[in-house]
Amino acid sequence: MSESNQIDINSLHHIVLRETENDSILEIDPLFYRNLSDFIGNLRKQEFDGVESKIKDTMIEMATELTSLLINIRLDKILESSDLEIGYLLDEEKFILDSQEEKRERIEMILSATINGKSKFLESLAQNHKTKKIVIRFLNNIDEIVGADLEKYGPFKTEDIATIPYENAQALIAKNVATKVHWED
Repeated sequence: MSESNQIDINSLHHIVLRETENDSILEIDPLFYRNLSDFIGNLRKQEFDGVESKIKDTMIEMATELTSLLINIRLDKILESSDLEIGYLLDEEKFILDSQEEKRERIEMILSATINGKSKFLESLAQNHKTKKIVIRFLNNIDEIVGADLEKYGPFKTEDIATIPYENAQALIAKNVATKVHWED
């Protein structure tokens, strides 16, 4: 493998350039995304004033754009390839592809139930989805609500975190009353 474990803006640019110049997916360090995350995270933690701060911000923006470009190029290659070298996929890319497979399975499930007259199954699926719980953070105070599962939730204060049914959470998010919580380490 030609990439070293140490990532900097030049090595990132080189990897993206190599990936764009090849039709097949290239082998890169299995820890690439984690090393890249460390590089960008460390860069964000550094404190500078004046010109140095602007340079740091520009480097972060460049690294972010190159990362996005690399992920999209690799995923496009993966999705379009008929003879994919699975060993070259990184764990993070496999995670993304897993969601693509789940999406295809869901489409087939809905299509099959619809064309085979399984309306009760579709009704059950819809109800389960409406009432599946997600975690949100409140941006404003809100009075008690009745959930899609007919349970009572609240009242909530600004910055409260709660697990509520999906349908209710989506309505609150759409009104900018709450935001979905994404768990990160």
